[in-house]
Amino acid sequence: MTDGKIDVLVAEDFAVTRMFLVRLLESDPQIRVVGAVGDGQAAVDFVLKNRPDVVLMDLYMPKLDGFEATRRIMETRPLPIVICSAVADPRELDIIFRSLEAGAVACIEKPVGSGHAQFETNAANLLQTVKLMSEVKVVRRLARSGPAPAAAARPAPSLRAPAEIKLVGIGTSTGGPPVLQSILAGLSKDFPAPVLVVQHIARGFLTGMADWLRQTSGLQVHIGSYGTLPLPGHVYLAPDDFHMGIGASGQIVLTREGPENGLRPAVSFLFRSLAEAYGPNALGVLLTGMGKDGAAELKLMRDKGAITIAQDSESSVVHGMAGAAIALGGVTHVLPADKIAAALVSLVNNRSNKARN
Repeated sequence: MTDGKIDVLVAEDFAVTRMFLVRLLESDPQIRVVGAVGDGQAAVDFVLKNRPDVVLMDLYMPKLDGFEATRRIMETRPLPIVICSAVADPRELDIIFRSLEAGAVACIEKPVGSGHAQFETNAANLLQTVKLMSEVKVVRRLARSGPAPAAAARPAPSLRAPAEIKLVGIGTSTGGPPVLQSILAGLSKDFPAPVLVVQHIARGFLTGMADWLRQTSGLQVHIGSYGTLPLPGHVYLAPDDFHMGIGASGQIVLTREGPENGLRPAVSFLFRSLAEAYGPNALGVLLTGMGKDGAAELKLMRDKGAITIAQDSESSVVHGMAGAAIALGGVTHVLPADKIAAALVSLVNNRSNKARN
């Protein structure tokens, strides 16, 4: 970043779209496009010779696709990579989440033409994401041929819960999918509590994320539906444009009430419902993400006697939501991402076993 401007490389194979993205980015006085390439190999070569602050990366490109280009950049000269996808082809969803796993920091919906109803929203989101991600600290990813070790293989923190934990709620936003995947991969199929998740993600990405989490964790991952009684060892994701919570009867509740913190689904709605319905028998986890959604409600859960966990700053892409909860005094344990699964196993299994004995 020189003279206060954010230097961006655009990698997009379709020339018309590439120039459209260049013009859109340069409409913001804080952003300067320093390169525009049409294939993944050219993106890797550019990064090795130059040092942009952010790469805006398409998925399907000649020579190297977006995933392979992301993987090579993160293994050689890591920097923030934002995946930009039209989400038109369901086949793209798998490569999006593999790219996030390889080190991309965010995925956003590619803006459509200026006459489209969603253009202003999508364009503003792209510009905001590029600016915020330019400040993210990334680390080199080691080249590896197999899957990463599950988080449960790490030593479990010595934690104790004051009451039996009957339900776990997780909230996350920017940078969340890979952390969520590592947590779920560290839970066994017989994990004794259901897990409800609110992940802020662009419309259209959710089905692909559910499939990816299902394949990489081995757990049963569902998109939440109204009236479902959550089962132990199953994971339920809040659907697009619906708040998700838990009712007094223990069933999933969905509503299209107004956005909270500008969001729907909102973590705040989920955590508030857990505090009201389960009190000390719930456990709340707030992960990486922009803003403060869920922070006050995590404190509400703690005030009701629940165990609450926040991801630490060092392992977060953006320490917004979790940091706000910590500042409010709403967190009982601050943990790095790779220790959260082990903590959940320790807390939930210990209390469940005592309750049965």
